[in-house]
Amino acid sequence: MIEAFLEPGVLVRHPQEPGWGLGQVQSIDDNRVTVTFQEAGKRVIDIRHVTLDYVGPDPRDDGQGA
Repeated sequence: MIEAFLEPGVLVRHPQEPGWGLGQVQSIDDNRVTVTFQEAGKRVIDIRHVTLDYVGPDPRDDGQGA
């Protein structure tokens, strides 16, 4: 099942690979999600085996405005 939050542009983290840093979802093809991570580059994640952690559209936005 594809997580409801997964869509292109969303920011995520890989729970087993914290060193990869923040990732941005690029595309979703069935159970394969392509994510570009800050420290690991582009990776294809099979979400049947890994549940990505949702970070949000922009982790710097605290909802308070600038």
